[in-house]
Amino acid sequence: MLEARGLTFGYGGGRPVLAGFDLQAGRGERVALSAPSGFGKTTICRLLAGYETPSAGEVLVDGAPLPRKGACPVQLIQQHPELAVDPRSRMEATLREAGEVQPELLERFGIRRAWMRRFPHELSGGEVQRFCIVRALMANPSYLVADEASTMLDALTQAQIWHALLAEADARDMGIVFVSHSPALTERIATRVVQMAS
Repeated sequence: MLEARGLTFGYGGGRPVLAGFDLQAGRGERVALSAPSGFGKTTICRLLAGYETPSAGEVLVDGAPLPRKGACPVQLIQQHPELAVDPRSRMEATLREAGEVQPELLERFGIRRAWMRRFPHELSGGEVQRFCIVRALMANPSYLVADEASTMLDALTQAQIWHALLAEADARDMGIVFVSHSPALTERIATRVVQMAS
């Protein structure tokens, strides 16, 4: 179980973006977070994956806090993949940050061998996002947090990536918490929708 208990957070110690937020997501669930823009959905995603530390409250996985070292059991897939990779590293090196490159994952997410030697700026946003997803999966997470992970992509690429991602989640009994501005995508993917605001 992935749990957020009473999360409160404000950037730079300022006014809280979140106050007392609670969430539970189980293995195998696909939970959509729904709220107006500016309500803190990206902040929640970053807190769940340990990218930010709450000023109050805690994030737990199976009753234990997120580890301070090593691979995190909650992996974040960000909206802007170019910000999640080192622009000076070739994509193969980016993948190797998570361990041994797995050819079957490359194939499943449509990553061409030729792309491995390229730098991020030599690929499209959709191509870089495929690497980010594979890198997250290579960490063997219990949960994936996807923050508008396919917003930048065309409809065909979006469908391909989500098809592969959901197949991986089902095979691994992995939970997903995701944010999407597409009602159609949310309806198709989510097993549960959490309304953060009325």
